[in-house]
Amino acid sequence: MKTVEYAPGRSVDLYGAPSDPTVLLWHGMQTDSKAALRPLAEAIAGHRLAVVVPDWNSHADDGGRADLLGSAAFARENATNANDLVVVGWSMGGLAAAGLTIHSDAVGMRVGHTVCLAGAFHATDPISGASLTDGLDGGPTGSFTLLHGLHDDVVPITVSTTFAARLGECGWPAEVVELNADHGSIAGARYDSADDRYEPSDDPSTLSIAAEVAGRIAVAAGR
Repeated sequence: MKTVEYAPGRSVDLYGAPSDPTVLLWHGMQTDSKAALRPLAEAIAGHRLAVVVPDWNSHADDGGRADLLGSAAFARENATNANDLVVVGWSMGGLAAAGLTIHSDAVGMRVGHTVCLAGAFHATDPISGASLTDGLDGGPTGSFTLLHGLHDDVVPITVSTTFAARLGECGWPAEVVELNADHGSIAGARYDSADDRYEPSDDPSTLSIAAEVAGRIAVAAGR
């Protein structure tokens, strides 16, 4: 893994070989928390995929939009699959990944497939600044895999099933997959209650879940 900047003062971790197809992986609401996704990123890279994991700030005045679009542009510019990028997001990052896909024409970026991990689809989309479902009527510009943990007590699984139903009503391909995971373990992370932060996990059961999630992401990326 190496760390570079995708914009001045904004860091991104790069995993895998840059000659492999790229997966853009966004963390959740916790500001600049790309390190929490290290176990998952390593597992994805093990499938011969280049993984781009940027920091972004959901608490910025723009909700993180500039960071998200800047990191997406960086991933696209350095990807061998620039017109078929796989975008993965966890929690608020899943919301942002969905927003990028739904508004791909408006932001000038094509997304090949979107994988959301416990997506917070009920919140305001940081890409558009509006409800996520507002842009669905324009017709599908991508497809979704929505992964959600059965033991998630942060974002209820009904958030994913409700969003998937709405996607289907508007003609967008979407699959919901329920996993034996909680809000952190689905992304290979653990919650540190003392610091109120998610950190990378070294728990074998969590790493097993991360490996399963990585395998599903690899399938979405054609691996």
